Amino acid sequence: MLIQKSFEPREEGTLYVVPTPIGNLEDITHRALSTLQTVSVIAAEDTRNTKKLLNHFEIATPLLSYHEHNKLEREKQLLERLANGESIAIVSDAGMPAISDPGFEIVEAAIQHQYSVVVLPGANAALCALVGSGLSSKEFLFYGFLPRKQKDKEAELDRLGRLKATLLFYESPYRIKDTLRTISKTLGNRRIAIARELTKRFEEFVRGTVEELVGWAEDQELKGEFCIVVEGSSEEPINIEDNWWDGLTVVEHVEYYMNEKGLSSKDAIKQVAKDRGLPKRDVYQSYHIKE
Repeated sequence: MLIQKSFEPREEGTLYVVPTPIGNLEDITHRALSTLQTVSVIAAEDTRNTKKLLNHFEIATPLLSYHEHNKLEREKQLLERLANGESIAIVSDAGMPAISDPGFEIVEAAIQHQYSVVVLPGANAALCALVGSGLSSKEFLFYGFLPRKQKDKEAELDRLGRLKATLLFYESPYRIKDTLRTISKTLGNRRIAIARELTKRFEEFVRGTVEELVGWAEDQELKGEFCIVVEGSSEEPINIEDNWWDGLTVVEHVEYYMNEKGLSSKDAIKQVAKDRGLPKRDVYQSYHIKE
């Protein structure tokens, strides 16, 4: 067990996790500016982007690159500096480090070596989108970027689609249309909102049903990074004690719904997938291959 008292004097340095604005420079906090000014070095996802931020606020702290491709090499250097009593700030290009951005590994390593890790509050696109979506914020799940491969994307949405929690995703302008179509295919016509260019001059929210947003997106030239907020499932969770189908194979399960309930094979496969908590594609393959 490790207990950290963040503001007690220590010989070792402290790792500060510092959020930066996601678009509007006025969103940086006084505490973030003070921290960036006083640490020994700033580990930045892209030093060129961070240099612009520092120049704007007249901060001259040295920069060190820390990104996906050099994080293992840099980790050793940063840990040595912490051991020598230097304090370090880690920043990403925008928002909170380690949230769909580099940062998790150095935080984990610092904790393992029992250095203090102090996280500053600040800008985060997903939470801004959630609160502005009009959908429930009582329970939510932040996923980040969905897989690029269509099969993997559908499988993840099938899995997440059974949750009652509001779902949060990030997406690029190049894949947003395809992702909306895939959400429609896997999750159905739920309520949804997308937010783009958050905190910037062209900030935009689009709210409606999945079908409405799929139709809207087809006619748009979409730019900027997107946050997608999808309503959670309204279906009642399955009671494991009610698994009447335990003695049936997947094929027999599908055929039960077709023969006894009059469902089409497509609808029967969909229902079996829900019953068993399986991706639809797995049930489809089992049924058509007749394993």
